[in-house]
Amino acid sequence: MPRSRRAARRGPGSGRAGSPASEEEAGSEVLSHCSSASEGASPGEEGAGSEAAGEQGQEEEEAEDRLKEHMDNLLDKSAKTRQVALQSLRLAFSSRTLSELLLERRLTLTDSLEKCLKKGKGEEQALAGTVLTLLCLQMGSGPEGEEVFRSLKPLLISVLTDSMASPGARQSCATALGMCCYIAAADLEDLVSCLSCLEAIFSPPSAGEGGSAPAQHGPLHCSALQSWSLLLTICPPSHIKSVLDNRWLKLPPLLSSSSVALRILAGETIALVFELAQDVEEDLCHQDTEFLRAQLKVLATESNKYRAKTDRRKQRSIFRDILRFIESGEYQEETIRFGLECMYLDSWARQRTYQAFKENNELLREIFGLGPPLVLDAAALKASKVSRFEKHLYNSAAFKARTKARSRVRDKRADVL
Repeated sequence: MPRSRRAARRGPGSGRAGSPASEEEAGSEVLSHCSSASEGASPGEEGAGSEAAGEQGQEEEEAEDRLKEHMDNLLDKSAKTRQVALQSLRLAFSSRTLSELLLERRLTLTDSLEKCLKKGKGEEQALAGTVLTLLCLQMGSGPEGEEVFRSLKPLLISVLTDSMASPGARQSCATALGMCCYIAAADLEDLVSCLSCLEAIFSPPSAGEGGSAPAQHGPLHCSALQSWSLLLTICPPSHIKSVLDNRWLKLPPLLSSSSVALRILAGETIALVFELAQDVEEDLCHQDTEFLRAQLKVLATESNKYRAKTDRRKQRSIFRDILRFIESGEYQEETIRFGLECMYLDSWARQRTYQAFKENNELLREIFGLGPPLVLDAAALKASKVSRFEKHLYNSAAFKARTKARSRVRDKRADVL
């Protein structure tokens, strides 16, 4: 079984995609709970609370009925109707925890998604791959999630490796294959087969085939490489050593891709490989490593005008961090803040996992060992807030500092002119 995933996995259910609720919302929930639980509540307040609860229950029933209708529409003869149903399910699965409802209907839903992937085209297949990923997130790493992944894994690979399928569908299946395997694969055989399939997608042609870096379908190669590197973080040491022997050498040619996203992702994956080599106490001494360092230095200082200015700035920043890590082993730690909590990304493996699951709050908390969300009372929430006047003072000071800094730069430019 993969080494680090099982400790990080979560049971059925996933959190809302996106950022945590605001402090105001959390405060209102706490106050509402305290109010309804208080012994001194008046009869009018109790009646209002019962009415609100009844309305909420009715809304939930209506929402559940709509979800069931969308699931039934996946079998409609009209492709447009199926696509609308998939879009609605994607929104619902990414914004609410629906594990109990989905647990009952997972087999029917899995069969419907299978038909969409088999008989659908383009957009429908892409949406089906996304919904499948969200379904696995909702099911978690238990037997139900494994069952969903096992049943649809061959079909995901079939669409991904079909050169006649649309790039969008293949891209969605590449993401689904990586994330579902990370969550639900129980056997090393499944992990290795998914790695091999993804590697075949992003690997550039050999020199004898007349190619270097893939020029077409940049997003597809990015998705395949993202999934491959994510699965690499849960590989057992024996397989990591196999990758370190020679397969990682397929990554440096991607640094010359015309896609800035693929260049950056390739650089980050190379840094991840070096990090994993340190973990298993392997040395990546190879005749091409010096040339690789030279490539990274070029990318960390590139100023070619034919690159977009924002792309050049982003590329230089990231490749400076990559080069620093490869030369000195120093990782530029990143702090992620949400509400009153924060977590630290102190390795390339944690960064890759965060990038993959940052839209899924519950699973992310489990993977990074954050524990349950903080529950604060109204007084603590009020104490943690920054007053409007303090915000105004801070913004004013920041504005003055920026103005002074820019003025100095303008003065230097004037001197040069």
